Amino acid sequence: MARPRDGGDRSRDDRPRGDRPFRDRDDRPRGADRARGGDRPRDADRSRGADRRRDDRPRGDRPDRRDDRPREDRPRSDRPGGDRPRGDRARGDRPRPDRGDDRRGGRDDRGAPRRDDRGDRGPRRERTSGPRNSGPPRGRSGPGRPPAVDPARQAAYELLTAVRERDAYANLALPGILRRHGLRDRDAGLATELGYGTLRAQGLLDTIIDACTDRPLAKIEHALLDALRLGAYQLLRTRVPDHAAVTTCVELVRSDHGSQSAGFVNAVLRRIGEHTEAEWLDRLAPDPAEDPVGDAALRHAHPRWIAQAFADALGGTGEELTAALAADDTRPRVHLLARPGEITAEELALATGGEQAPYSPYGVHLEPGSGDVGELDAVAEGLAIVQDEGSQLVAAALARAELHGEDTGRWLDLCAGPGGKASLLGGLVAARGGTLDAVESSEHRAELVRRSVAELPVTVHVADGREAPLPDGGYDRVLVDAPCTGLGALRRRPEARWRRRPEDIATLTRLQRELLVAALRHVRPGGVVAYVTCSPHVSETVGVVGRIVGRDGRPGPAGAVEQLNARAWLPGEVPGLGDGPTVQLWPHVHGTDAMFLALLRRPLDD
Repeated sequence: MARPRDGGDRSRDDRPRGDRPFRDRDDRPRGADRARGGDRPRDADRSRGADRRRDDRPRGDRPDRRDDRPREDRPRSDRPGGDRPRGDRARGDRPRPDRGDDRRGGRDDRGAPRRDDRGDRGPRRERTSGPRNSGPPRGRSGPGRPPAVDPARQAAYELLTAVRERDAYANLALPGILRRHGLRDRDAGLATELGYGTLRAQGLLDTIIDACTDRPLAKIEHALLDALRLGAYQLLRTRVPDHAAVTTCVELVRSDHGSQSAGFVNAVLRRIGEHTEAEWLDRLAPDPAEDPVGDAALRHAHPRWIAQAFADALGGTGEELTAALAADDTRPRVHLLARPGEITAEELALATGGEQAPYSPYGVHLEPGSGDVGELDAVAEGLAIVQDEGSQLVAAALARAELHGEDTGRWLDLCAGPGGKASLLGGLVAARGGTLDAVESSEHRAELVRRSVAELPVTVHVADGREAPLPDGGYDRVLVDAPCTGLGALRRRPEARWRRRPEDIATLTRLQRELLVAALRHVRPGGVVAYVTCSPHVSETVGVVGRIVGRDGRPGPAGAVEQLNARAWLPGEVPGLGDGPTVQLWPHVHGTDAMFLALLRRPLDD
């Protein structure tokens, strides 16, 4: 027989568990005094006594109900759990926590005792004695809530989502994600490594994932594929323990997509973890004797067509190709530009703890994982900006190249956005008492240029560089930093290698030729044009220049053009530049992006 609700026998119920009445969270029988589901009318049992009714007087007018009697003299039911240290409660007397309720100690966030969830239905029943967990669990049924995923992995996962869904640039999206999660120092470094590394290795990871599931990659939900890539990268290319790599990615999926999807991710990642990266490559990579480019491309996570473009630029498929792809597949050092007239490279190195660049007189290098560069005082104060040393070198070469005729001090940057090279050129021309015009077709990017060149003698124009309303023959020096595939900066833009397609080349090379023709129209006779691309693809480099310069005495579309030996005008001694007359920098040789430079001059007798 069920025990009386109040008073009566409160001894332990020794009946078998199956014969006992089920008790919900407040331990009252479900049947007699409460409607199923806890929906008993609010007026029920209010006749039990005025002292059990809700006191509707303002909180300040209510009497203090705190019992000042010594703790040991108070009945157990009168002791508020929140006022008692955990250590004072006997193990058998501790109330079982409700898994679905994160309220602790019976008090709200202001420190006041919480109202009983049952409203006016009387005080909570006193627990009966007996072993813990002897009855059905209170709170929600089913497995407990999974552990929260750490913020660093959550940030990396969000970066993958942003790149996939919004075509975001990883280097622009990541700083905001890190700030939103409050990540700094080591945690920020981990998020960066996991996010950038996963994006960089995407093709390699996809090949291995594909080998571990019967489901085609195109049929896997994008969010699950992102989680698989993130987990596979940790398993194959980091020292993260296997169980941590798998569990965290499974929980990322479980929270948004449920247990079935989480189980799929768990199964695939466990198969991936059965072998090392080298073992997977031995199984999946092409035979290097038959397809050296394909083998090198997969091993160093590049699309095959890009690996072939590198081989064409390097003139071979041997060890140098492998070295170039390997350098492109590693996390680069951070390069800073000490803005001329603001700070020297030596001062910047001392201020940041970095090293002076080996070739650029304006450069400083920082180690990878140095944190948020924007938080450095020199960067925050506008004394320095992030800029690859290769970009510094090609801009400096234009500033140093010999002119024929009078130097008027007028320079032009025909493709200025987002403003890095314009900032360097603006500082250099300011030191000589000259001016710079900067042209950018996008208003958004033009605004970035304005911010970058603030307080410099630079005028920003929003216009298409091919049709800019600027004087013909009016400039001593013109820079054409042409839009390109960006294959030379893949180590800094990890997602770019998987976005570009071979068919992009034809459209870009046509634009590059048109911009170079426009630049030669704006430069005066005896002036110099620098044609620059952040790509080693021969169609975008020597192919474009060759069409403009002409050959066999036949001038190109811009008329007679003299090609200079660009190597002679780089600052310092830069090794490994080949026969010239152009300059091709490489990550594996120079530690820079794969920048290309050609210098052209309009003859005085043109």
